[in-house]
Amino acid sequence: MLETINLTKRYEDGELALDGLTFKVEPGEIFCLFGANGAGKTTTINLFLNFIPPTSGTALIEGIDVAKDPLKAKRHVSFVSENVTLYGNFSAIQNLDYFSKLAGKRNLTKKDYAAVLERVGLQKEAFDKRVKNFSKGMRQKLGIAIAVVKDAANVLLDEPTSGLDPQSGREFLEILVQMRDTGKSVFMSTHDIFRAKLIADRIGFMRKGRLVMMKTAKELAHEDLTDLYIQYMEEQPAQPAALSA
Repeated sequence: MLETINLTKRYEDGELALDGLTFKVEPGEIFCLFGANGAGKTTTINLFLNFIPPTSGTALIEGIDVAKDPLKAKRHVSFVSENVTLYGNFSAIQNLDYFSKLAGKRNLTKKDYAAVLERVGLQKEAFDKRVKNFSKGMRQKLGIAIAVVKDAANVLLDEPTSGLDPQSGREFLEILVQMRDTGKSVFMSTHDIFRAKLIADRIGFMRKGRLVMMKTAKELAHEDLTDLYIQYMEEQPAQPAALSA
């Protein structure tokens, strides 16, 4: 489970990036968070990963306070960013082997790695090629493969479909649904309204560091999500909107 409790982040220049953010992502749930650039989505993920400290409030992974015990918390989470950091002189297989061992997965074989890379849609001829020659889409697929291999209970994704073609995007959504169906908590920051609506159990809108809307997929079934998003981005409620549990 992923949880924030009154999570707040004010940067040194005075910018309030997060303002009392509170939500949960339950096991077996996909939660998609939308917001304009600068709304606080990536700051939220950075706080979950302990890349930056909170000003106040708490980020929890499996009930573990990330700020107090970051190493223990990170054992329970996988992360895929918009710009995946990989070792350019390593092949796809070598990167997967390195990061899987770093996550404590030491009994996997090259055949296992190939199966995961095939599952995420990376072409077979690229398995043993150096990653520095990969396109952005190929790097995204490898990043997703690393998250799959780690097999953590929680998955954080920051614009993960960036650089993916339509077929690869569809394959990626299928992987997320499989993760959810095995009981994982999936948190995705995205601008991709169409794809998110296909898989999200809950959707939230963030504006200026505040969660101004959160509804279930069922509640949004007959809504035009694009129109709703524009409406919330144009408005600034005096108080946060009522949030669905």
